[in-house]
Amino acid sequence: MAENSPSYMAANYRAELVGVLGDPVAENPTGVMQEAAFRAVGLNWRYLTIQVKPDELADAIRGVRAFGMRGINLTIPHKVEVMQYLDEVAPDAQKIGAVNTVRRVGDQLVGENTDGKGFLRGLQIDAGFNPAGKRAAILGAGGAARAISTELALAGAADLIVVNRSHSRGEQMVNDVRQRTGAVISLVPWNETYVVPLEVDLLVNATSVGLCPQVDAMPDISLERARPDLLVSDVVFNPPETRLLRAARERGLPTLDGLSMLVYQGVIGFELWTGRDAPEAVMKEALERALGLA
Repeated sequence: MAENSPSYMAANYRAELVGVLGDPVAENPTGVMQEAAFRAVGLNWRYLTIQVKPDELADAIRGVRAFGMRGINLTIPHKVEVMQYLDEVAPDAQKIGAVNTVRRVGDQLVGENTDGKGFLRGLQIDAGFNPAGKRAAILGAGGAARAISTELALAGAADLIVVNRSHSRGEQMVNDVRQRTGAVISLVPWNETYVVPLEVDLLVNATSVGLCPQVDAMPDISLERARPDLLVSDVVFNPPETRLLRAARERGLPTLDGLSMLVYQGVIGFELWTGRDAPEAVMKEALERALGLA
């Protein structure tokens, strides 16, 4: 075929790029889910899983710009730090104080937060739990904890308890969420085993404790005084059944694993990047297969 023939000139071998920046990130299966979605709707897009050390984040964002990437996800430890390198941060992400998704708008990088929305959707759809009027305890004060606390507050939770080892970081998050949402929220120092009180309706592990490869790790908590219908949720998605969730199930408590949040936040991210409806069932099936659940 001649090089100047119309069919040759029409060929386009350039894939659009998105990805995730984190440290650690090798065990993050988001790319499997997103690439399955791209194939399902016929998009020539690729999802890159990229390890970025904390002191390399500024350079990594320059790389995102240079490569013309259509968007990125941020995971531990970059969700707060990344905000200073973006052109704009969406109002809800500003309210949360963390960004887990970036989308390109022209030459601008715009920060979004789909973590809390994904968690809330999973809470309501997969667990059948309405947080309005309920009390929740959140372990941790990082980006995921900020997003989840904010969305729970906006959904009408009556009382939020943040349990964190660093008092200064925990107090800053509590003050931020209170100021931005009007939530009734308090900090409990995590200096010893946290005994989940009877009045708590929802416990959320928003830390990375239990994440692969430390699969035998468990947050330092006790469920001995927990109410019999306490919902125990874990944002850790690899493995989906963490030691915390196993302990909860052994006590007969309902649970919600991290796959739920991962799928729903991924669905929202896909739609932000592509402007298309996400093939939700395809994404969930791809994740379950990757993690040996299907």
